[in-house]
Amino acid sequence: METMAALAQHLLQKGLHVCANEIQDTGSLPAEVEQLPSSNLAEQADLIIAIGGDGSMLHAARLAITADKPLLGINRGRLGFLADVNPGSNFDPLDQILSGDHVSETRILLKAEILAADGNHHDCGFALNDVVIKREDTGRLLEFKSHIDERYVNTHGGDGFIVATPTGSTAYALSCGGPIVAPGLDALVLAPICPHTLSDRPIVIPGTSITDITLGDDDADKAAVSCDGEVAGHIESGDRLRVIVAERKVKLIHPTGYDYYDILRSKLHWGRGNRTTSHNP
Repeated sequence: METMAALAQHLLQKGLHVCANEIQDTGSLPAEVEQLPSSNLAEQADLIIAIGGDGSMLHAARLAITADKPLLGINRGRLGFLADVNPGSNFDPLDQILSGDHVSETRILLKAEILAADGNHHDCGFALNDVVIKREDTGRLLEFKSHIDERYVNTHGGDGFIVATPTGSTAYALSCGGPIVAPGLDALVLAPICPHTLSDRPIVIPGTSITDITLGDDDADKAAVSCDGEVAGHIESGDRLRVIVAERKVKLIHPTGYDYYDILRSKLHWGRGNRTTSHNP
């Protein structure tokens, strides 16, 4: 809230109109800040600014998607792969962005849909990071099959399965041994979660592919489907989870000089603790 209040005051002093989500604790914000419900916030804005970590960015991205508005992140979290503006006593990077001096890029989104055995369809929504299927019963092995473009790939046994965008390749999929995929690539990462077979490895597929996941024949098998960490539905034996790249995209705003590989080095602590090679015999 301290950063949010300072940011709001700075923007007001520049003569800009500032809106904030009405469900937040806005008691410390300037009185001139207009409080709006989430459903209207993106429609009223020219730029959405999220303060927090990548989780806050993912939440704000869902607002940005519906209104096709650009998104900027001020990092107050731990990693900050998405929210890359560091808070400080001045807002020089933000002023440069508002004056048009910035870098923008688009990131692909996933669209998930549950095709139920009874013929009903359930739209799970969009995901900037990943769509995940996870077992609901603790201690029980989940068995499911994967198909890519209607071609059978594998029968998996484990805790679940991840379909990740390049943006999400540094999130849950990374902890499952998946590769880091540059955000400009039109590709997806498929990563099993805690697979029972050690040879069941993550793979990278074209972004044009259609991924289908079906549970095994055991009627006791149930799984939850989440989009960017939020539960969006449930599937049972006979149901099918379908994941495709959505037509919509998210536009992210970065300060001038933004470098994706510099972000990786910083957040993943690459190049730290270099050893000095001794040339003594």
